[in-house]
Amino acid sequence: MKNITDSFVSLVRWSFAGSFGFNTDILATNPINLSVVLGVLIFFGKGVRASCLSDLLDNRKRKILNTIRNSEELQGGAIQRLEKARARLRKVEREADQFRVNGYSEIEREKLNLIKSTYKTLEELENYKNETIRFDHQRAVQQVRQQVFQQVLKGARGTLNSSLNKELHLRTISENIDTFEAMAEITD
Repeated sequence: MKNITDSFVSLVRWSFAGSFGFNTDILATNPINLSVVLGVLIFFGKGVRASCLSDLLDNRKRKILNTIRNSEELQGGAIQRLEKARARLRKVEREADQFRVNGYSEIEREKLNLIKSTYKTLEELENYKNETIRFDHQRAVQQVRQQVFQQVLKGARGTLNSSLNKELHLRTISENIDTFEAMAEITD
């Protein structure tokens, strides 16, 4: 024990001396200390090494295998979730394409309906315009006829007034009276 203490003291002293040299004291050198430590480890480590080291390695091996198994399970679950997500994505993309196609079809249908409706409205307006023109034409013709008839009557009245004298006037009246009397006899 004294030798071990001396070796530590000499190491402390030697390290503080600041120099490097060769130590000839066999008890103070590291090969002897190392051989003692190795001997103690070998002597006491045989039983420990066989059972504890094996158990430690087995435990470590089990932990590593469990970790690998858990990682593989997590990877499998992640792959399944990824495949489900991809399937949902494909489904949503198909639905989006279908909505897009339906939307374009609906737009085209609405466009055609709007065009048909516009043509129908234009046709109705054209018919209304033609009826209005026909009505205005008939009214204008009627007004012209009335004006012509009034002018003819004025002219005839003027001609009659200017050409009728008293004698012609009395003769016309008596002829009309004779015509009325003849008509009265026929109806009786």
